Amino acid sequence: MNRVTVRTCLASATTALLLAGCSLTGGDTATETTPSGEPGTKGGGTVVLVTHESFHLPKKLVRQFEDESGYQVEVRASGDAGTLATKLSLTADNPIGDAAFGIDNTFASRPLGEGAFAPFTPSATPPSQYALPDGGDRLVPVDSASVCVNVDTDWFDREGLAPPKTLDDLTDPAYADLTVTPGASTSSPGMAFFLATVAQYGDDWPDYWTDLLANGAKVVDGWEDAYYGDFTAGSKTGTRPIVVSYDSSPAFTVEGGRTTTAALLDTCFRQVEYAGVLAGADNPAGAEALVDWMLSDEVQSALPESMYVFPVMPGATVPDDWARFAEQPSDPYEVDPAEIASHREEWLTEWTDVISR
Repeated sequence: MNRVTVRTCLASATTALLLAGCSLTGGDTATETTPSGEPGTKGGGTVVLVTHESFHLPKKLVRQFEDESGYQVEVRASGDAGTLATKLSLTADNPIGDAAFGIDNTFASRPLGEGAFAPFTPSATPPSQYALPDGGDRLVPVDSASVCVNVDTDWFDREGLAPPKTLDDLTDPAYADLTVTPGASTSSPGMAFFLATVAQYGDDWPDYWTDLLANGAKVVDGWEDAYYGDFTAGSKTGTRPIVVSYDSSPAFTVEGGRTTTAALLDTCFRQVEYAGVLAGADNPAGAEALVDWMLSDEVQSALPESMYVFPVMPGATVPDDWARFAEQPSDPYEVDPAEIASHREEWLTEWTDVISR
């Protein structure tokens, strides 16, 4: 099963999680035995996690957290990462939950600027390479995945055409009408791909996009539309063998011990997803416990097969297919979050202008 096929089912998976693994009602404070053998105090009540629609963890893990912590988990899905960031920003003075997960480095600056998150130091410290330069005291790295151009290697083999390797190659007439990407204004991976072009071409990025579109690139609303609708390896009716997806995607197109797709590692923009305690939360202690839990070996090791992202904690394990086929870029594109914050609206306005011509 490929990543996108599973993503299309995530809304129902999240609903199943709520019904089968999470309680919407509070609990009473209870005692537990601490590692020293002395009686301790469990937490109580409900902890509300606000997240994006793609959040999913095994029911067994959620129940284990509830049993061990004494908190009941309520998950509130709030659209994609961009929508989540907007909602948290607009409700910073009246938070809609206790903790939030799924804010990434392309959207973090706005809710941070609005004061949506409280300072928090987790019990475990993720590697510094994932930390936000501004806001690292409030948002904790949980997972990472790089948005990369992916190609259907079987399609290119059948056509006798060498696949592209770089962003420049996508404007080559040899690849005319073969590329599909989600939009920067409507999709988190679309935004990440756009930022890769900003990192590569600087102020000349509009010229690149003009050339890309002139070469027949198609822009669609969402990642699922691109991968599951237009990509030849994601849909039987797809006609485009080049798609913007993730570095982990090839691990989910394995057939007969080989993958039928590849991520172009010279085209990638790294995304990191964060969790944090919402300022003014009704249950800040529960929120802190929940964020700490997301850094545990059990949760971190579940992330690849649950949400198709790489864990950030070094003690986590990844599936064998990931070790073989989900190769990560050694030098992904990056744009300073402060620069994103300063120019996002201006860039998106100009990008919309370019694709509308």
